[in-house]
Amino acid sequence: MTYDPQSVEARWRERWAQQGQYESDPDPDEEATFITVPYPYPSGGMHVGHVRTYTVPDVYARYRRQQGDNVLFPIAWHVTGTPIVGAVERLKKGEEDQLDVLTNTYNVPEDELQDLETPMGFARYFIDNFYKSNMKDLGLSIDWRREFTTNDERYSKFITWQYETLKERGLLEKGLHPVKYCTEQENPVTTHDLLEGEDVEYQEYTLVKFTATDDGTTIPMATLRPETVRGVTNAFVNPGETYAAASVDGEEWIVSVEATEKLSLQDREVEIREKFTGEELVGRTVENPVTGDELLILPADFVDPDSASGVVMSVPAHSPDDYIALQEAKAQADELTEYGIDPDAVRAIEPIPILDVEDYGEIPAKDAVESAGIEHSDDPDLPEVTKELYNREFHTGELHEEYGEFAGRVIEEVREELAAAFRERGAFGQLYDFPEPVISRAGGKVVVAYQDTWFLRYNDADWKAKAHAAIDGLDAIPENTREQYDHTVDWLNEWPCIRNYGLGTKLPWDDDFVIEPLSDSTIYMAYYTIAHRLESVPPEQMDREFFDTLFYGADAVDSPNDTALDLREEWDYWYPVDYRCSGNDLISNHLSFYLFHHAELFDEAQWPQGITSMGMGLLEGKKMSSSSGHVVLPSNAIEKYGADTVRFFLLNSAEPWQDYDWRAEQVESTRDQLDRFWERAQELIDADAPDTEPELEHIDRWLLARLQETVETATEAMERFETRTASQTAFYGFEEHLKWYRRRTDLDRPGARWTLRNVLETRLRLLAPFTPFLANELHEQLTGTPAEEAPWPQVDEDRRSERTLAEERLIETLYDDVADIVDVTGTDPDRIRVYAPAAWKRDVLDQVIETGPDVGAVMGEVMQDPALREKGNDVNDLVGDLVEFVRERDEDTLDALRAIDERSVYEEAAPFLADEFDAEVTVYAEAGEDIEDPDDKASAAVPFRPAIHLE
Repeated sequence: MTYDPQSVEARWRERWAQQGQYESDPDPDEEATFITVPYPYPSGGMHVGHVRTYTVPDVYARYRRQQGDNVLFPIAWHVTGTPIVGAVERLKKGEEDQLDVLTNTYNVPEDELQDLETPMGFARYFIDNFYKSNMKDLGLSIDWRREFTTNDERYSKFITWQYETLKERGLLEKGLHPVKYCTEQENPVTTHDLLEGEDVEYQEYTLVKFTATDDGTTIPMATLRPETVRGVTNAFVNPGETYAAASVDGEEWIVSVEATEKLSLQDREVEIREKFTGEELVGRTVENPVTGDELLILPADFVDPDSASGVVMSVPAHSPDDYIALQEAKAQADELTEYGIDPDAVRAIEPIPILDVEDYGEIPAKDAVESAGIEHSDDPDLPEVTKELYNREFHTGELHEEYGEFAGRVIEEVREELAAAFRERGAFGQLYDFPEPVISRAGGKVVVAYQDTWFLRYNDADWKAKAHAAIDGLDAIPENTREQYDHTVDWLNEWPCIRNYGLGTKLPWDDDFVIEPLSDSTIYMAYYTIAHRLESVPPEQMDREFFDTLFYGADAVDSPNDTALDLREEWDYWYPVDYRCSGNDLISNHLSFYLFHHAELFDEAQWPQGITSMGMGLLEGKKMSSSSGHVVLPSNAIEKYGADTVRFFLLNSAEPWQDYDWRAEQVESTRDQLDRFWERAQELIDADAPDTEPELEHIDRWLLARLQETVETATEAMERFETRTASQTAFYGFEEHLKWYRRRTDLDRPGARWTLRNVLETRLRLLAPFTPFLANELHEQLTGTPAEEAPWPQVDEDRRSERTLAEERLIETLYDDVADIVDVTGTDPDRIRVYAPAAWKRDVLDQVIETGPDVGAVMGEVMQDPALREKGNDVNDLVGDLVEFVRERDEDTLDALRAIDERSVYEEAAPFLADEFDAEVTVYAEAGEDIEDPDDKASAAVPFRPAIHLE
């Protein structure tokens, strides 16, 4: 029977669906395990980069079921916010990129595009035709009864309860707050709404208010390093871009036109009086508001008018970028006469050092670029050199004496205080901006705007303390993510939680707003537990008291709702969430919000138990991107390779928290390996093997001992979510043992046939979480029961044997040593002589083991034996070798080795070695009377490393 994954997988999908295989209900006699993964946002199709995200928790869910747990693994659909609305708008506008992705990447038929022209029509198309169908095709063990969308009426009632509760507790507040703002939709946005710049956060820039010396106009220049104001030597503008003279809060300013929009959105009164090109600014001079120095404005094409104010101050002593730019300006000084600039004035500009930093000279930027060999502004190493110097100056740079009260202090300690002092003097202002472009899914530019908005008070000290307590009790996988959670909780401040546009739950006390996506997805895991039972509850009954009863019990309200009390039992059975699997990039927002809200709204017993972080996916070495079409669709991959191959490749590529790379050649190889596994399994299933254990040989016992190691390693790995280690051990690692086993024995023996069937059955149960279709099919053929319904294997202590493993390692080592000699010498031996060490050498080994790996101590003991003392240097050399040997092995291994009769092991292996090398193999004792030792090789034998002679 050849392996046809499509046929096998179709049968099991139908069977699971008919049986409701993964529909989970409370059972007081079974331990509950609750596993969740972020619900998908169906603003586009599912691609193979998403597959591992959902398959890792599925593997763990299947593992826990085999361990006897009652497992809940649900899914839902996140449609809140603006991404879907933006996608629909781009579709309706007929944007070429959007149409290309829909029709060519996701193969949406042109006659069905009209069905996508409403937000929920768009969402349902991708839910039904991509996410849900792909998840079923992949065999994800989801309880589909519990699915919902985040704009369902009943779910909105749940969100309403949460926000009314938080507001009552003083954790929601209204006020002006900087937010990410889409200029296309004129609406605040969050990470989920972004097409480009998802990881970019806005920063607070200091505006240094330079003054034009000719007319007193303010020309503000933005910086993230306000302490460098005394080191400014000149300014740069882009002569080809458009600037504006504008009234800003009653002051006359000159900034880029783009900056006027940002300023007006940040609660400033802005009126543009005139527009002109940057060329008109070149050659003018400005006064430094702190030093009074007069500075020249120079032209530079690298100035981005959409970055902060569009005018850049130059600090060449402390910015490698600025240093190189100044050198290039000096080199081209003669060309600046067209702007009316005196070339000598440009050449006279010199860096002004304002701080000292260890390992750099008086002009740190000069040292930095020269040591890196950088001579041009387009050198690809320049950004990294700049970053390194900025970092060093921030942490160790001490300001010069002209800084007065701040002199001698380290930048890290003084930056905020210094900026505040100059703001009070009127020399500085502020502007929020992004360090790089950010684009919304609607195609609009995203800027920072002040909004009168409701925000979550993540800066509340008591709330932070609860969140930290939740982190303390969390099983953070991997452990090094714990500090990321703590760091995020520490820096989180107010979080704007509403939008005036998009899908979602209306703000209960102001229905002009909806609660934004990251803010409505904090405790929805609780909703899973009762979602399938809420259909019978009228939405109007789902008020504050209903959910208070459900989550806090009868004593929390005056008139508890009986239905809510009944639902409470199911919620209480499943909660808390045992493990949440989610992207590492969500630690800085969603996952930390998840901890904040659980810590506030529920008792400690219901706080999250564990979070497993997930890495990113690459496609042929490049980041996957739906918007660019650089993706592989799961449906195509499953059709070509089979779902088990797709699953197994992704799970074998890297541990969950590591990035992985989908490469077609390697996926094809995985399919080939599963083909071979199937074929060998069929041979064993069809073979006539004894029903009861026959007499086993050493090599059978060795393979069964290896199997116990495999079970132990795979189990330990699964407990730590190390799905790569577990699957590699159960499949690839054991295949190596089988290769050796097949070479070492007659596979037609009853003992071999019984052993191989026993091994196959165990391995299929180990592989069931990873390749459920294949493992279930083969296990049922073999035993009559699907693998997923058989318990997870336990280590059989009776099958463990360190001695058996040690004996076989000796044989493997002996084989390798002979093969190495054959390769090195190029000989084809007719006869191989193997010499086991003399008994006195084993006596020395025993003494090393008993005394410990200390050459001096061992020599002190062995020299007390007259027979050994006579051997002089031979004993001394042997002790040195054996001390290293003992030091590298654990106590169990050494105990096993001491129990071995070396010569007997080599004699047992002689027929195998004879077949492998087509030579006569003879084993001798080094001091034996019958020894043949034509080249005096025997004396080189040491314990567990026999001497070898080829003839």
